[in-house]
Amino acid sequence: MEKSIVDYNKDRSKLLTDLKFQEEELEVVNGQFTKTGFPKALKTYRLSWELYDLSMEEPYFWFLDTLKDANPIVEKLEDSFAAAENSAFFGVTQQRLGAQQDKVSQYLATSGKMVKELFQMIRELRILDERLAYYDDANKQVAKKIEQRGKSAEITLKGIFIDLVQGGGKSAASVYGMARELEFITLPDLFFDAPPFKDVDELEKHVKNLEKDFNASVLRVLERHLRQFYEWKTRTHSEHAARKGFMLQYLLQHFEIIKMYINWIKPYLRHVGKLSFKSKNMVSPDLVSAFEGSMLDIEFLARKRDEKTGMNGCVLASFFYRTRPELKVVQEGYQRGPVHIGKMEVYLRAYTWDDKQVEAYKKLKDQEAMMLLGDVSESVRGAMEALGGELDKYLEEARVKVKQDTKEEKKEEKQKSFMQSFLGEFYRAPQKKLSGEKKLSASEARKMEEAKEKAKKDLKAHALGSAWGAYNYFKKSHRMITW
Repeated sequence: MEKSIVDYNKDRSKLLTDLKFQEEELEVVNGQFTKTGFPKALKTYRLSWELYDLSMEEPYFWFLDTLKDANPIVEKLEDSFAAAENSAFFGVTQQRLGAQQDKVSQYLATSGKMVKELFQMIRELRILDERLAYYDDANKQVAKKIEQRGKSAEITLKGIFIDLVQGGGKSAASVYGMARELEFITLPDLFFDAPPFKDVDELEKHVKNLEKDFNASVLRVLERHLRQFYEWKTRTHSEHAARKGFMLQYLLQHFEIIKMYINWIKPYLRHVGKLSFKSKNMVSPDLVSAFEGSMLDIEFLARKRDEKTGMNGCVLASFFYRTRPELKVVQEGYQRGPVHIGKMEVYLRAYTWDDKQVEAYKKLKDQEAMMLLGDVSESVRGAMEALGGELDKYLEEARVKVKQDTKEEKKEEKQKSFMQSFLGEFYRAPQKKLSGEKKLSASEARKMEEAKEKAKKDLKAHALGSAWGAYNYFKKSHRMITW
């Protein structure tokens, strides 16, 4: 369900409060004020211009080029639009949007299938690790004297050997089957009681030492089963180790392919976000479905920064267009493109912000504009976190095994979290407090504060001058009444 304008403004007000901004209020009717959804400015200039044949591109680029002259840093923060459902512009946009969405759905379906396969690969690696732990423990015991060797890992492997290779108790040729069918009652006890052997000579010596207590028939059968188990254990150990090496390399390759698909998806998601209509404008009374109309919102931040103090003199330019797009062929061979004519509203707001406040406002715009991308990244993040820490462990083990990186690159890879390396720019790491900041003395802190105040005063004059100059000279250059 689409949000109303009231709900949209409430959400924006909440974001401003969370980011510790004081919200701006403007007088709309004599004595009545309304919140604008923008931080409180030093000064706000508003310009409204409507002409039948007014082209939207010329005023926008006039303001952009003028503010660029005095403010070296210019960042676009918003670029969204909406169109009436029955307009020709709506149909053209929806065709382009559909093509982008088809690509996104294809890549997401493929990457989702591959993420699902990661679960199976991690499960197989866990099973291999469990099995190899028994082999490694049994091989460690071989270094000890034969009477001091532990038997737990060897007994577990013997149980697996009887169940999987010999067929368990149902097979007459197995250890249990011969004890039941041929009455070799002591065979299972002797088989499981045998310690791990270093080589075949130790095995034969062990069986020979049992001749004084057991008859030759039982010992012949025991020696047969022990030798068979010894060969099975030796060969399957090397097979499992090779299998794990192959699985690690395959897991790394699989993981890199998923990252490639995610990187391919990113530009299409941005295009979908750009082509998607802004819900606030779609429910606005200025947009009527039966009319040929559209609404555009553009916003950029032009600022001058003081390098020593980190203070910024900012001009926030917001453009709100209500237009009637006409589809015209600009040049032969080109597709039809809209020419926007109609009404324009421009707000120029002057601020003196430090770097943290600039980042906080950009974060506010990011939370609005990147909502679609955020949903995708959260779903991918949830799937990856469900794998637990094993994925990180196996990926690191694979990288070390194939020696893809240098020692320095491996060190950096260890310090970089998995979610950050996988999601890239979609990842939003939790903010951590800096514990190692150098504390300033009282005199240094006072000097720094005085420098900030001076820079703030100078940048305040700069921001107010830039905003007023752009507002005033635009009116003069476009033959409007000025005073």
